[in-house]
Amino acid sequence: MKTEADSMKQTRLGACLGAGLGLVCAASAAAGEVVARDGFRDGLAAWVVEQQPGGTVEAQDGVLTIADRAGCTVWWRARMEAPLVIRYTATMKHDARVSDLNCFWMAVDPRSPDDLFAPGHGRDGRFGTYDGLATYYVGCGGNGNTTTRFRRYDGRGARPLLPEHDLKESAALLEAERAYRIEITVNAEGRTTWARDGVVWFTHLDPEPLRSGWFGFRTVDSRIEITDFVVERP
Repeated sequence: MKTEADSMKQTRLGACLGAGLGLVCAASAAAGEVVARDGFRDGLAAWVVEQQPGGTVEAQDGVLTIADRAGCTVWWRARMEAPLVIRYTATMKHDARVSDLNCFWMAVDPRSPDDLFAPGHGRDGRFGTYDGLATYYVGCGGNGNTTTRFRRYDGRGARPLLPEHDLKESAALLEAERAYRIEITVNAEGRTTWARDGVVWFTHLDPEPLRSGWFGFRTVDSRIEITDFVVERP
């Protein structure tokens, strides 16, 4: 007899395979297995774009290009579950403002916790429309490339900033045309990390951990090229 858990697993797997990218259901993956991957050669079927007018998002020839003017988030369509490791390479292009190599992970909308994309969510690419999420967030080179920050949004509109999570030194900021390797981890005990080029800049042990949710690239008024997106079981 099929249980409710079996039905949920089958639903998630069907959604993953429907993206046409060979995505493996996270709930069934063993350690070391790839649970999500996109080589950016098959368009945006696996992604949901929320962007203000004046910007574009394209996936072709192995590159996801986010060219933005007034705010953009590009969500991986399938829900992710901890433990996991998210990796990708991102390059800030010199022909635009070098700022805001940002991302959300384990994001959930408390108004529709089982569906981030339920009708009426109200998100449109403007940064303030994301304040109601429960999520982890890093703004790398934000505020015109003057800060790199980690925040844990609480799902009620608060997004506190701890002093140790507010970095301003030049090493934490961005350079144009440098290919940054980003690695994000979330473990089963509630610890999450954000690393760039092998250096862990943020570690957060969450007393109320977000163990399941959605991942999204985030930027504003910049041009970013992203390659080699993969999610694995640690």
